[in-house]
Amino acid sequence: MAELRTERLLLRQWEDEDFEPFAALNADPETMRYFPAPPTREQSDALAEHARRHIEDEGWGLWAVEVVGGARFIGFVGLARPSFEEHFTPAVEVGWRLGRDHWGKGYATEAGRAALGFGFEKLGLEEIVSFTSVLNEPSWHVMERLGMTHDSAGDFEHPRVRSGHPLRPHVLYRLARADWTVSQTAP
Repeated sequence: MAELRTERLLLRQWEDEDFEPFAALNADPETMRYFPAPPTREQSDALAEHARRHIEDEGWGLWAVEVVGGARFIGFVGLARPSFEEHFTPAVEVGWRLGRDHWGKGYATEAGRAALGFGFEKLGLEEIVSFTSVLNEPSWHVMERLGMTHDSAGDFEHPRVRSGHPLRPHVLYRLARADWTVSQTAP
């Protein structure tokens, strides 16, 4: 099972102690602003347990994130397979959800780079995608800092968000392994 270390962060397996702060993170209206509804406590626990099982089974996934020498749990960052059908699936996506107290510190970008590196270098993926609501500009900026490119022709209506909901339109970003490799060797 892989753990990823960056200069400031540890991406690791989920622990029982993470479930409570994860539920609090998911209950924060500002953190969940770009989701149709916050998960219930039961749904939050099920998501954390699913992430833990995926890491156990596959060796990778949506890792719990801690600040080395600091906060024990700040959210998750990692790789996942979208669980819905769309024109770009099957695929592997890079994604994140961090508690509001940890925004604006570059943690999503730092951990996202580690996850991308793992996906390309260890899993041998040819492409990694990311997507979010068209309204979620902060996440667009993270995708761009990760070197991902907006595929405007690939933007889509999320099939799990009801028709007519303002969060249904989604942007699609892509990063090919060849572009990742070039970005890692550029001066």
